[in-house]
Amino acid sequence: MEQLTAEDYAHLLAFRTGLRRFLHWSQSQARAVGLTAAQHQLLLAIKGHRGEHGPAIGDLAGYLLLRPHSAAELVDRAAAAGLVERWNDAADGRITRVRLTAAGEERLSQLAAAHLAELQRLAPVLDQLVT
Repeated sequence: MEQLTAEDYAHLLAFRTGLRRFLHWSQSQARAVGLTAAQHQLLLAIKGHRGEHGPAIGDLAGYLLLRPHSAAELVDRAAAAGLVERWNDAADGRITRVRLTAAGEERLSQLAAAHLAELQRLAPVLDQLVT
């Protein structure tokens, strides 16, 4: 393994600091539209799911790095807030799938544009860290 330089450590620090700033900014944005950071992540996981049907609880647990019962509790709270709804899979009734409600779609769309713009703003900074 090659010896890391002071510049390598400075790049790692800048990257970690940038990540923490982005996450802090993201949490503030979520709060501004009445969501917790976890709810924002949940809505994004549902909308970004590429499966044929809405994501199952297990899919959401994987995206969010949660245990399935924790993901189910998060979905329960989001459903109570009117952000998502559950339904049983037509092919396998044991599987619960989740989709966004109109309110969930609206809140997520408010956040998505701002997040994409912020990532585009940060892209040149991140590129400098690895070159």
